[in-house]
Amino acid sequence: MIKLVKKIVFILLCGLTSLLAQNNTGYWQQHVDYTMDVEMNVENYQYNGTQKLVYTNNSPDELNRVYFHLYFNAFQPGSEMDMRLQSIADPDGRMVNSNKESRIASLSPTEIGYLHATALTQDGQSVNYNEEGTVLVVDLAKPIPSGGKTTFDMEFKGQVPIQIRRSGRNNKDGVALSMSQWYPKLAEYDFEGWHADPYIAREFHGVWGDFDVKLTIDKNYTVGGSGYLQNPNKIGHGYEAPGTKVKTKGKTLTWHFKAPMVHDFMWAADPDYVHDTLQMENGPTLHFLYKNDKKYKETWEKVQPLTEKAMRFFSKNIGEYPYKQYSVIQGGDGGMEYAMSTLITGGDKPGSVIGTMIHELAHSWFQHVLATNEAKHEWMDEGFTSFISSLCSNEILEKNKENPFEGSYKGYYYLVNSGKEQPQTTHADRYNENTPYGIAAYSKGSIFLSQLGYVIGQDKLMETIRTYFNEFKFKHPVPNDIKRTAEKVSGMELDWYLMDWTQTTNTIDYGIKEVVANGGKTKVILERIGLMPMPLDILVVDAEGNQETYYVPLRMMRGEKENPYPSLKRTIVEDWPWTNSTYELIIDKSVENIAGILVDPSKLMADVNQENNTYQPE
Repeated sequence: MIKLVKKIVFILLCGLTSLLAQNNTGYWQQHVDYTMDVEMNVENYQYNGTQKLVYTNNSPDELNRVYFHLYFNAFQPGSEMDMRLQSIADPDGRMVNSNKESRIASLSPTEIGYLHATALTQDGQSVNYNEEGTVLVVDLAKPIPSGGKTTFDMEFKGQVPIQIRRSGRNNKDGVALSMSQWYPKLAEYDFEGWHADPYIAREFHGVWGDFDVKLTIDKNYTVGGSGYLQNPNKIGHGYEAPGTKVKTKGKTLTWHFKAPMVHDFMWAADPDYVHDTLQMENGPTLHFLYKNDKKYKETWEKVQPLTEKAMRFFSKNIGEYPYKQYSVIQGGDGGMEYAMSTLITGGDKPGSVIGTMIHELAHSWFQHVLATNEAKHEWMDEGFTSFISSLCSNEILEKNKENPFEGSYKGYYYLVNSGKEQPQTTHADRYNENTPYGIAAYSKGSIFLSQLGYVIGQDKLMETIRTYFNEFKFKHPVPNDIKRTAEKVSGMELDWYLMDWTQTTNTIDYGIKEVVANGGKTKVILERIGLMPMPLDILVVDAEGNQETYYVPLRMMRGEKENPYPSLKRTIVEDWPWTNSTYELIIDKSVENIAGILVDPSKLMADVNQENNTYQPE
C-alpha cells in the first residue's frame, strides 16, 4: 500500500502580526542583577565569594521576605535529595552505586557539597536569615515596595561535591570542575507567588538579570561557560587574538565574564581542556571545550560543524538565537542546558554526544529564552525541546524518517500500558517514580506539539511555535500561553486539548466498529472508546488503489484544519460531538469496492489501540 505517513512541511514565516496571549494583560516579572567575585582553591575544591545583588520588585505586592537557593547543600548525607534517592523505587542510575545505594549517603566531609551565606545585608542593614537545607530564608530589614529596588550584599563559602548529578568535581570523564547551581541564587517570585523549591531531583526556575562574574583560579586551568569573557588578552587559553602572547604573574588568573539577560550562570574548568572556536557567518561564535585526550578527538571534531547546522535549524524554525556566543563543554553527567552553554559528557561514541548536543542546544530556546517553570511545567521544557530536536536530528543527520517522533509515541504507549501514568500537572519532584516522570516530560510533552500539528495542521503548528517564541521570549510562559497562541493562529478552540492531554490521564482510542452496505454506498460505524476527544482523518482506498480522505471535525473545536493531503480528494463531513460514543460515516462507494479504511494515516494521533483503526475486507 502507498506510504500513508506524510512528512512535516516547514512554513517559513515573515512579517507575522503580533499575537498576545491572555496572561500578557498586566504582565510583570521580577529582575535581578548579580555582581560576584569568587576565588576557587583547586587543591581542596573550596571557594569563597562576594555577591552584590540588585533586586527590582516589579510585582504589585510588597515583599517582606526573600529566598535564595543553596543547591550544593543537596550533596550531603541526610539531605532531601539523599532521602528521596533512598526511597524512590527506580533511583537515577548515575546517583547510586552498583548495589543501588545512594552515592550521596557515603560522601565524606571532604567529598560533600555545601554552600553557606556567612554574611548578608540589605541596603547596608543586617537581616535575619536561616538555612533550611537547600533554601536560605531571609526576613527583610525593610519591605520592598511594589516598584522598588533593594541591594543585598552577601559573603558566601562553598565546597564542590564529588560529581553525583550535574555539578561537581572529577567526574568520570576526568573533568576537574563542572560548576552549575554553584552560587546563592535568588528564588523566583511571580503571579503565583514564591518558587523556593528545595533541590530534590529535578530542574530549575530563575529570575532574569545581568551577571557580572569575576573568577580567580589556578592559571593552568582553562574556563568556559555562560557569558562573554571581558579580558581575553590577559587570559589566553585560546581566547586571545591570534598571535597574542599572554604574560601571567603568580599562580592564579582572574577571569571576568558578563552574561546579559539570563537566569543562570554556569562555568567549567580543567587544566587539560582543548579550546576550539567556530565563527558562524551572520551568527554567534561557537566555543568547544573538551579534554585533550585522543579518544575524544574524533567525537569533538564531528560535533563542531553539526552544532553550526543545528544552530541554523533552530534559528530558522523557532526564532533567532539572541546571544552572540554559545559554548559546548565536556563535563557533567550526560547533558544539561545552561545560559549560553551546555555541559555534556565527552564520550568516545560521536552519535551519543551529537544527539545530546542537539537536544541541549534546543533548550537554549525552549528553556533559556522562554524559561518556563521546569518544576511545574516540565513537559513544556523537555517536551518541546524533544519535539524540535527530533525534527532537527532528522534533517541535519539525514535520518529521513517518515515520522521522526515515533520514539516519543512508543514511550507514551509504554507509560499508558504500565498503569503508572500521572497527569502532567504533577510537580516534577512528586512523581511516584522516575520513569513515569521522564516519559511524561519528554515523550508525552513532545507529542503535545506533534499531535497539535495533527489537530490544527502542520503549517499552523510551525507558525504557532514561531509566534509563541517571538511573543513570549524572556517572559516565563505558562501552558495557557502556548494554547492561546495556537488558538489565535488556527482560529480553533483548543481548551479541551490542553486540559485532557496535560491535566488528566484520559487516553485517545477511536475504532472502526462496523462496515456495512448502505444501498449503493457504505456505512462505517466509528466509535470513541477513550475519554479524550479528537478530530479524525480517515483514509479510504478502493479496489483500484485510488485513495481519498474523509475529515470528521470535533464539534468543540469550532473549526477545521486545511487538507493535510492536498494530492487526495477530501470530504469534510458533519462534526462529531464528544458526547456521542458512535458516529455514522457514509462513504460514496459500494462496500464491495472498498479495499481498506484507515483512521489517522499520519500516526500523529496518539491512539492507544491502533488494532481497531483499520478495516480490510476478508
